[in-house]
Amino acid sequence: METFELYSIFNQCNGISTDTRNITENCLFFALKGDNFNANHFALQALENGAAFAVVDDKNLKKLDNNKLIIVDDVLKTLQDLAAFHRFHIGLPVIALTGSNGKTTSKELLHAVLSTKYNTIATIGNLNNHIGVPLTLLRLTEDTDLAIIEMGANHQKEIELLCSITQPDFGFITNFGRAHLEGFGGIEGVIKGKSEMYDYLQSNNKTIFVNFDDSIQTDKTANTTRFGFSIENNPLANIQITNATAQPMASVQLNGIEIKSNLTGLYNMPNIAFAISIGLYFNISLENIKEAIENYIPQNNRSQWTKINDKNILLDAYNANPSSMQVAIENFKQLENSSKLMILGDMFELGNESYKEHLQTINQVIETKIPSIFIGEHFFKVQVKNDRVKYFQTIPDYFIHLNDSPISQELLLIKGSRGMALERILKKI
Repeated sequence: METFELYSIFNQCNGISTDTRNITENCLFFALKGDNFNANHFALQALENGAAFAVVDDKNLKKLDNNKLIIVDDVLKTLQDLAAFHRFHIGLPVIALTGSNGKTTSKELLHAVLSTKYNTIATIGNLNNHIGVPLTLLRLTEDTDLAIIEMGANHQKEIELLCSITQPDFGFITNFGRAHLEGFGGIEGVIKGKSEMYDYLQSNNKTIFVNFDDSIQTDKTANTTRFGFSIENNPLANIQITNATAQPMASVQLNGIEIKSNLTGLYNMPNIAFAISIGLYFNISLENIKEAIENYIPQNNRSQWTKINDKNILLDAYNANPSSMQVAIENFKQLENSSKLMILGDMFELGNESYKEHLQTINQVIETKIPSIFIGEHFFKVQVKNDRVKYFQTIPDYFIHLNDSPISQELLLIKGSRGMALERILKKI
């Protein structure tokens, strides 16, 4: 079936579904496959549950002679092609973003700012891969004014593919950090892979939003249309942001107006500054920008402050890589409290760099002289002996320790990769 024919069917349906447990009446079901599942096996169930049609690529289903089964060569490629066709057809401005750290926070802040004036649709959560991006694009309607599409990647050519589907008019990269080193092949690979967004925007004469304090961003966007900010008084910047502080919450000033946030750490300044500068680019008033940022509350274990009994906890357990871990530790060190504890979990997808990066993190922690707990096989393997730190191979091992030695400190940092699920520790505090 040609894409335009499927698009006609899509326009008659009530949205998209890829999970038989979440079928909407009259939706279009895509039978995606993964390492441990094949939704072709559940296509008939999807129809029984209310789907109008099911897109499948199991040729054996032809035998059923069911006109509600749309048989294609590759369901995923069909989903991506449909999303690209829809995005082109609907023709609204699209802002894309990627980066090693801060993608979701930047996206949420920008969504809050732009929504004060425009009907804006943004990526939900971190649905930012080769499946999530098409699903987000297919949520766009004729009533949508702007779209914000978050793009994640852990290897070369992935951002290139997502840009070809999304066809962004604007884009920005939050930063280039030591994340997904295994897939990208080192920091140079990270820079090359993330910069595929710049390549797309430059080759299509689109606009790039820039942090002019980042020399990589400044150099790579020198010959393109760009608009951006500086917190460090770079004269190239369109927007000069001043008085950046983070004790403990990040705040900035612009034109004498203070903008306070509910985000912790200087490392969140670029996320805030991107939202401010892009908001101004799209003619949002500074008053509305200020209100949107000050009302934004981080969620999903991302730089969240929470209080349990007498303990204030900075929960940053959604994800971690060497770059984000380094700045989180440095920020926590700066906080004014003599009764502190850091609980840090393994960082994943580092490949051959894993030992070195975990060792570097341990040494940084030891230098802070803050009592710390390291959890996970990588930290356990690397161990550097020190009176202020303890190592546990698993979270259950740490829980056993907690039974005999409950936490006495008042201020806690909890940070680790998503697979560690360190938020489980909250139940034991």
